[in-house]
Amino acid sequence: MDSFSTVIRTASHEQHTEAETSSFMSDLLGGRLGVEAYARYTEQLWFVYEALETGADRLTSDPVAGPFIRPELFRLAALERDLAHLRGAGWRAALSALPATEAYAARVRQCAEQWPGGYIAHHYTRYLGDLSGGQIIRDKAEKTWGFARKGDGVRFYVFEGIGNPAAFKRGYRELLDGIRADDLERQRIVAECKRAFASNTAVFRALGREFPLSA
Repeated sequence: MDSFSTVIRTASHEQHTEAETSSFMSDLLGGRLGVEAYARYTEQLWFVYEALETGADRLTSDPVAGPFIRPELFRLAALERDLAHLRGAGWRAALSALPATEAYAARVRQCAEQWPGGYIAHHYTRYLGDLSGGQIIRDKAEKTWGFARKGDGVRFYVFEGIGNPAAFKRGYRELLDGIRADDLERQRIVAECKRAFASNTAVFRALGREFPLSA
């Protein structure tokens, strides 16, 4: 019988692949879009992580979500440093969410407030993705737009509090495997993971419409 972390990874593989291979992300990683597109994407991330991390403290005592609340994962402060570098000191005044981002962040916030299992689904899809594929984005951004290695502009992707990402991810998957949930709840969590990837894809599509490649 597969572990729960394996079930999640297998069940959401199609949605994960669709998100990773979106035209916007392909164009961004291929160096075909300018730094403005990268900055706009970073803005959208701020809204999602604001929903994930604001109020996370109240989940620390929750028997289901509590073990997953790890301050070394938090990204909001790093995102704000990146946005200050990309947009200047007044970045917050001009911050705006795409409709797809608003819907994504609203769902994350709803889960954080009402459904710990659903919150874990979003937590997993975001943070483990940042520790994995996010490093490819960091490397490309440094090379394409000349950011200092692991410096301002790409700090979102730098987990200074995690010395061994591979070991951390193993520990995270062990937490998933030991989650206190019955079979029905686990099925609901898997479905929410798929929804999280779909939400991410919707943001990429919206960004793709905002930054279409010229013919």
